[in-house]
Amino acid sequence: MVRPDRERLQGRVEVDEIYVELGDRAAPFIAKRLSGKRATGMLQVVVAVEVHEPSGIGRIRLRRIPSASQQYVQPFVADTIDPTAHVHTDGSLLYNFLPRGGYHHHRTVVTDVVARRVATLPAVNRVAALLKRWLLGTHHGAIQPRQLDYYLDEFVFRFNRRTSRSRGLLFYRLLEQAVLTGPITYRDVTRLPHQPSDTADPDPVHDWT
Repeated sequence: MVRPDRERLQGRVEVDEIYVELGDRAAPFIAKRLSGKRATGMLQVVVAVEVHEPSGIGRIRLRRIPSASQQYVQPFVADTIDPTAHVHTDGSLLYNFLPRGGYHHHRTVVTDVVARRVATLPAVNRVAALLKRWLLGTHHGAIQPRQLDYYLDEFVFRFNRRTSRSRGLLFYRLLEQAVLTGPITYRDVTRLPHQPSDTADPDPVHDWT
């Protein structure tokens, strides 16, 4: 569901990291906690959302990351956001690399947690809420962490085409992209996080120092 030559996000783009909660059937967990009698796993996902002016949401990008560090967030930004974009983040020092990469960086520092969630990055928070509702509602959270990437790709595909006037052409688009992309092996789908992929290239190195 990922077009190989898809365009990077442009204009004003909000970026933030979120936690995605999976149900008790999704094990092993990266982190685990108990909520009543239900065990849940918390996984981190970085989110980028195009914001249209004066209002509205454009395209989105999602990627699961092992931890909120520049080691994982910086390649995501380079792969998904055009250098001409105006990137809006919270006050985290995690995004200090953006000016070095040529991005216009706007930071909003909010000390109140509730205000940060509601007002600082509204587009990211709306997409995060829809994603969590889709995972826990439609799929009941019964998703293995090692397969979350494929569900994120599906959500992005559906969300970015939510206003398509030709719904019947979406399946045609999937067939077209299946021809253009490399093969996905059974091992790619079922491999554990520490196992190398059969088809994926190593992560590119972005040196912005």
